Amino acid sequence: MKLALLEAQKAVPSPTAFCVGCVIVVRPESESPIVLATGYSRELLGNTHAEANALTKAYSLTPEDLATLSPSLGGSDIASLLAQADVYTTMEPCSVRTSGLSPCSTALIDAKVRRCIIGVSEPPDFVVCEGADQLKKAGVEIIWLAGLEEQCLAVARREHAQR
Repeated sequence: MKLALLEAQKAVPSPTAFCVGCVIVVRPESESPIVLATGYSRELLGNTHAEANALTKAYSLTPEDLATLSPSLGGSDIASLLAQADVYTTMEPCSVRTSGLSPCSTALIDAKVRRCIIGVSEPPDFVVCEGADQLKKAGVEIIWLAGLEEQCLAVARREHAQR
């Protein structure tokens, strides 16, 4: 989650959106965790969210890229790796987008990720979020990481009016 927080700090603050970071990790047997991709809010063009950016970057990995990350990943396809992946996100994945784009919870469900570790629930500043509930209903294990809520929220609301 510390790496996800570092990603969130890269996001350009916006008064109408949160600064969120995301890290997608796989844990091959007998190996240390391997970071497949990272992302942060507004990193890529198109009003993008952290989880969507990390998934976009993961989907772009070639077999050669995977083998470079770890020889044990050589020959793997990204879909099978995502099905084993843990997603660390500083804030609950969105379930609705005011921009009309697809929600991050839907993208994570479609990717069939195994687990989502969340730093803080999305406060109702802009929308009512049901991302964690949607993920759980789809069979994704949800872990609410205790102890970093205030830090995750402070980074998310950077430069927002005091709420």
